[in-house]
Amino acid sequence: MFGGQANLVQAFNNIFTVYDPEVIAVHTTCLSETIGDDLPQIRKKAMKEGKIPEGKYVICASTPSYVGSHVTGFSNMVKAMTEFSESTGRKNGKVNIIPGWVEPCDMEEIKRMTVMLGVSSIVFPDTSGVLNTPLTGEYKMFPDGGTTMDELKATGDAVGTLALGEWCSGDAARQLDKKHKVPCTVLDMPFGLKATDRFIDALRKIGGVNVPEELLSERGQLVDLISDMHQYFYKKKVAIAGDPDQVIAMTEFLISIDMCPVHIVTGTPGKKFEKRIREITAEMDCEVNVKAKGDLFLLHQWIKNEPVDLLISNTYGKYIARDEDIPLIRWGFPILDRQGHQYFPTVGYKGGLRLLEKILTVLLDRKDRDAPQPQFELVL
Repeated sequence: MFGGQANLVQAFNNIFTVYDPEVIAVHTTCLSETIGDDLPQIRKKAMKEGKIPEGKYVICASTPSYVGSHVTGFSNMVKAMTEFSESTGRKNGKVNIIPGWVEPCDMEEIKRMTVMLGVSSIVFPDTSGVLNTPLTGEYKMFPDGGTTMDELKATGDAVGTLALGEWCSGDAARQLDKKHKVPCTVLDMPFGLKATDRFIDALRKIGGVNVPEELLSERGQLVDLISDMHQYFYKKKVAIAGDPDQVIAMTEFLISIDMCPVHIVTGTPGKKFEKRIREITAEMDCEVNVKAKGDLFLLHQWIKNEPVDLLISNTYGKYIARDEDIPLIRWGFPILDRQGHQYFPTVGYKGGLRLLEKILTVLLDRKDRDAPQPQFELVL
């Protein structure tokens, strides 16, 4: 109640002594913010007292829950990572990629596409190889994956930064630009065809490379599947709930396959979200409900007033899906009642194929379930 400085300094000493990590990340809570704990000052004191050993690091971020949402806290922590960036005055030829709040498999997919293009990159944060590390039977305190401190330091010498998502990644990219003059571009997250095209094109320009035939082939496969499945998607009404960066990209993807996202909610405040959704849905021939700082209760009421054919949300949407008998695609964070989503990407062209397959499967499962016997067809 009277400040956490002494406890935090002691915690630094205990953690570095017992577990010997290279980095400790610290974020605040409501109480610590309210009573005025100053993380940078506490870190400085700990370093002065030798509680943070030489060659070790502490990343600090302000994350009170009464400011913004969990997305705001995530963005603050990613921005805090740029504090350790350094500039030697010589560009290293690498591109910083800030992937946003996605699955570790999505980060792997982003890196795979970057390698296919022949572009050297630094991805941060990077949970691949950490949250989807293989089970080998050998114990390791710290997995081998993730972004290293040397890579974080090198972000200041990069030729450019691509931030995937305004809400999660934009502030960190702009901070690198401000601190080290690393040019930044903020893109939508690469879900679906158009957003992935923009990501690949931006990488191509920064890296000064041509798009390889293998990547063009993957794009062609996605276009082919959209063509094959289009008849089942056409004019289907969809409700979407999730974090703003993900929802914006998903909305554009659904419109590109002629589905109709009519109810769209995020829990993060900000008029920019509603404005962006209005821009994306401007040419739709139906009314769209959109709300920033909304909730699932509001979404449920909208669905009761105007039913939909599909709900896309995290696990919490299952209650609405059950009450209203709506097919559900689990997507976003958190997914608490299913396993394996850390291994199956939904970004990029390959991820687009998976999203299409997931959407079509639940729609046709519903069609089979409801079809009378004479219309229960083997081939749809």
